[in-house]
Amino acid sequence: MAMTGDEIVSRIKAGLPDAQVTLTDLAGDDNHWAAHVVSAAFIGMPRVAQHKLVYAAIGADMGGALHALQLTTGIPK
Repeated sequence: MAMTGDEIVSRIKAGLPDAQVTLTDLAGDDNHWAAHVVSAAFIGMPRVAQHKLVYAAIGADMGGALHALQLTTGIPK
């Protein structure tokens, strides 16, 4: 079963409480998502480390219930 958009946002915010998450369903199938995540936790971190934090927040369902996630990250302005 695919992971819902609400569940994805909820997990990201649980792992990164200050996160601002913009989620887009890329294929209209609730299975291929794009997320833009902004968090102060990313300050001073390389992009790969930022992505790893987001993937860790999603947990073991990444690649399973969540088939695809196009991810961009940023820091607050």
